[in-house]
Amino acid sequence: MTSSAAPILITGAGQRVGLHCAQRLIEDGHRVIFSYRSERPGVQLLRDLGATALFADFSSETGILAFIRELNTHTGQLRAIVHNASEWLAETRDHEADAFTRMFNVHMLAPYLINLHCAELLKRSSPADIVHISDDATRKGSSRHIGYCASKAGLDSLTLSFAAKYAPAIKVNGIAPALLLFNPDDDAAYRAKALAKSALGIEPGSEVIYQSLRYLLDNPYVTGTTLTVNGGRHVK
Repeated sequence: MTSSAAPILITGAGQRVGLHCAQRLIEDGHRVIFSYRSERPGVQLLRDLGATALFADFSSETGILAFIRELNTHTGQLRAIVHNASEWLAETRDHEADAFTRMFNVHMLAPYLINLHCAELLKRSSPADIVHISDDATRKGSSRHIGYCASKAGLDSLTLSFAAKYAPAIKVNGIAPALLLFNPDDDAAYRAKALAKSALGIEPGSEVIYQSLRYLLDNPYVTGTTLTVNGGRHVK
């Protein structure tokens, strides 16, 4: 991947996939700015690697706009924005609206406002990209996680709309992963059931998302596309 003087912004990079992608971007010679909501070991790790850490609370419009103002004090241009920040909340009785609103804000309002307010930062770099990290669950919906799935599906729609709005100056694409990493407390029965849902039947890890991100950043002829990274769940 060709490095650029302009930094790449990746949201929610304090752990798991976001942390891995931020580390790999740094290894590939890119300057990285990342957002975090909680102090985790990964946040300090990225600081130690030279990345710029910005606190962000994307659960409200106020928090999103505060982050955008802070971002603008740290850079005058961006090579790319990778919207990785995500929220999963149980939709428990009598708290459905709160959970839905929070997930909507994190998955849709934050990317929407950041894309609108940071377009000029991106246009000062060539090439320039926006990448939305969605979820493979949007293909079918989810009876158990309706708000999560709906807000991620809305993010897929933002990919199409912003691709049309910002072409040809900024490419806008998405990545829709299925299972990537198990949690340490996932038992053997759950792991076997989850692996059986895909044709390839593996726990691929975070690198497959970095490979997908690298493809989107490097390819000059792809916009308005969401890459499915699901091990063949759709053909199982």
